[in-house]
Amino acid sequence: MKKIAILGITGSIGISAVNVVRQHPNDFEIVLASSNNNYSKLFELAVEFNIPELVITNSALEQKITDIPKNSDLNFGEDELQRRIGSVECDIILNAISGSAGLRSSITTISKGTDLALANKESLIMAGHKIMKMLKHSETNLIPVDSEHSAILQAIGNSTPEEIRSIIITASGGPFRDLPLNEFENITLEDTLKHPTWDMGAKITIDSATMMNKGLEVIEAHWLFHKSYNDIKAVIHPQSIIHSFVEFVDGSILAQLGFPTMQIPILYALTHPKHIKSTIQKTNILDLPNLNFRELSIERYPLFEIAVNAGIQGGILPTILNASNEAAIDLFLDKKICFRYISRIVEKQISKFHNFQNPSIEEIIQINKDVYTQTKQNYKNLI
Repeated sequence: MKKIAILGITGSIGISAVNVVRQHPNDFEIVLASSNNNYSKLFELAVEFNIPELVITNSALEQKITDIPKNSDLNFGEDELQRRIGSVECDIILNAISGSAGLRSSITTISKGTDLALANKESLIMAGHKIMKMLKHSETNLIPVDSEHSAILQAIGNSTPEEIRSIIITASGGPFRDLPLNEFENITLEDTLKHPTWDMGAKITIDSATMMNKGLEVIEAHWLFHKSYNDIKAVIHPQSIIHSFVEFVDGSILAQLGFPTMQIPILYALTHPKHIKSTIQKTNILDLPNLNFRELSIERYPLFEIAVNAGIQGGILPTILNASNEAAIDLFLDKKICFRYISRIVEKQISKFHNFQNPSIEEIIQINKDVYTQTKQNYKNLI
């Protein structure tokens, strides 16, 4: 039985992981779980799975919480989470923390040498150069959880980077893939949160609507699979059945198909490199709709190009990209800005900063925090 830690257990990826564990009670044991705010759900899961170690990263809740699960040890704060990651005995850590808050946990896991199932995009977006260097001196196996990168990993198999001509990442196109451009000014928050094929948290759902998530996935693929940006493409695939393609130098193309659920790539990450029998979801090819693909329009999705260009330039710019996007999304969720202003804010913030290469982890974390705060405070001057 594998002992696993689930960081961000109450988020959308975390809950999907919990469902995987429910269906495989003899394969996995949860030994550590964390949440930022949702302590009631965390406690509910702790009782169900008898989780011995719990961390709530929002230290402000310590004075509010008095009644905790009797078989669990509860701690508070981000620093305490890092200590628990460093000390817990487990086989693999699933980092499902949302946003830039997940970076420290990825670094701690790799420093420890424990296998890392990575659902936190921001770890590679902001610090891919550092994480790749750390992995060379660590026993950690980094297994991507994103359905697109899980698909690429499976399609590549034992092939070398030299055998791969290109990687093609698919995108649903989000809820506005067919909306006339002249109607974008009328997009509401409620419209944006209605993803046509996936059930996800608010941030990733909004990132899907702007196609920021696909730009971030291109950056991730660059680091994970050691391919240049010229060799990584993205296409619109509305059905979300094919999760990615890998094109080989001999002209052949392999694709990974599956019903659009995160439980399948999560299970594969937890059992990698094996596939184990599961009843999560069987994809019957005779029941599939017609599958089609089309070019990704930069006019419709300007943030995709902004994100990829930030990745190409590297240095501190991907951190600026991430921080300004997180701030813009929070402003949009608070209904302080309209949908179109998300890309405008990100583009303006990136253009303001002087780039420098090879930032340290400390510089990345501090600049990310500073840019997020500045964006929230000065957003009116950016739109």
